[in-house]
Amino acid sequence: MNVVESLAEVRLARASLSQPVGFVPTMGSLHEGHLSLVRQARHDCSSVVVSIYVNPTQFGPNEDFNNYPRDLQRDLALLRSEGVDLVWTPNDKLMYPTGYQTWVVVEDVTKSLEGVIRAGHFRGVATVVTKLFNAVQPHRAYFGQKDAQQAIVIGTMTRDLDFPIEIVVCPTIREPDGLAMSSRNVYLDPDERSAALVLSRGLSTAKAAFGAGARDAANLRNIVLDILSTEPLVNVQYVSCAHPDTLQELEGRVDRALLSLAVTIGKTRLIDNIVLG
Repeated sequence: MNVVESLAEVRLARASLSQPVGFVPTMGSLHEGHLSLVRQARHDCSSVVVSIYVNPTQFGPNEDFNNYPRDLQRDLALLRSEGVDLVWTPNDKLMYPTGYQTWVVVEDVTKSLEGVIRAGHFRGVATVVTKLFNAVQPHRAYFGQKDAQQAIVIGTMTRDLDFPIEIVVCPTIREPDGLAMSSRNVYLDPDERSAALVLSRGLSTAKAAFGAGARDAANLRNIVLDILSTEPLVNVQYVSCAHPDTLQELEGRVDRALLSLAVTIGKTRLIDNIVLG
């Protein structure tokens, strides 16, 4: 496995890879969710590239950038065991050199949900992913369904900017008890970890109701909210029932929807979602 840091190195190494090339952008602190993307890329592609970069421009001023978990040697060992061909570990000076002033902004699909709570977040995401795409030049790029809005934003950006890249969105990977895997789960103490199970329980209850014929958007949101309200450690930021492509909030009867939520538990912010229909 080749591990490189500079832009010249990643371009040189990329040029020698067998095609097609699959790409998995990450911020490190890898878990089974990330590794599932790597395995899908390995299944689909002749070569696999992974980036590890904690991107400062997608964190707000009161978020956890400085405390975000980092363990590069552990991450590299995991990627080596998965047969990754190339790992790129750029730094801030490379990605945002002195005088940097160019940003990628995706409009409508960033204005709801996470875009309301985390001002500027998707500008940072779209910009860094554009830079990663330009450097790696993959044929396919892999993202997780857990970050559903991010996947929609990147898919929209890829189409709008005519990147010749297929965006592959892979299922959310969950712990055996249902909690969606996230690098931020390590922040939870035992009581908070137990409380976090109401997220998946609320979503799965609403999915079961949808399967039994419940189709009203407000009713589906309320099913989730009622279950979240049973856990005093959970503070709800939003519960959304939105169109799965446009992220426009739905009212009345729904046949397809992205049911998503964001909460805080103690100092930890968690998101989760499920696709209906």
